[in-house]
Amino acid sequence: MTGVSVRTLHHYDEIGLVPPSARTRAGYRAYSDADVERLHRVLMYRELGFPLEQIATLLDDPSADAMAHLEQQRKLLTERIDRLHRMVAAVEDMMNSKKQGIQLTAEEQTEIFGDNWMGDEYAEEAQQRWGETDEWKQSAERTRHFSKADWQAIKADTDALEAALADGLARGVAPGTVEAGELAEQHRASIEKFYDCSYEMQVCLAQMYVADERFTKHYDDIAPGLAQYVHDVIVANAEQQN
Repeated sequence: MTGVSVRTLHHYDEIGLVPPSARTRAGYRAYSDADVERLHRVLMYRELGFPLEQIATLLDDPSADAMAHLEQQRKLLTERIDRLHRMVAAVEDMMNSKKQGIQLTAEEQTEIFGDNWMGDEYAEEAQQRWGETDEWKQSAERTRHFSKADWQAIKADTDALEAALADGLARGVAPGTVEAGELAEQHRASIEKFYDCSYEMQVCLAQMYVADERFTKHYDDIAPGLAQYVHDVIVANAEQQN
């Protein structure tokens, strides 16, 4: 009727929490309707997290203030819920880091990449699109060993590369020239920190920079027209290698 095991009933009897009203001639416990009602009340308090000793007081001590006990238990439960919410958030942070291959806390990611970092936005999408590819698996394996210092160095190198690309755009360094080719090679080297990047793969990335408005915005926020320029530099260099 209550889903309570025989062993639990025996324990409740032994400690006087829910003793049966009678016993059969064969020694079996016989529970009355009142006993069952008491057991239900015990189970209710147990569900709320009350210890058995406190439950006995609530049921048997006429001077016990049930409302005060319930208020205290509500406070404890609220604190536990808050703690569990924090634990869930921490687990989700760890899951996101695992998906991205980044062994950093959320605070460290913000510290290194800034508030506008695109990693969180693209992590799940990227895994869905490329999670089965060799490049994704290679990247996950490599980044799994990266330290905070490694990520800081990568961020600094990326900033320097993007600044150099913006400078090339500003100075009119034409795609296909030797200097533009060096910029394209620097870009490919930055990708190869994560996975082996062929010229064909690099061109695919360059096409994404102009096809996906989020990437386009990232580059064009650095310098208007930079996304298209990076695309053109990479494509021209790849064509020269073939």
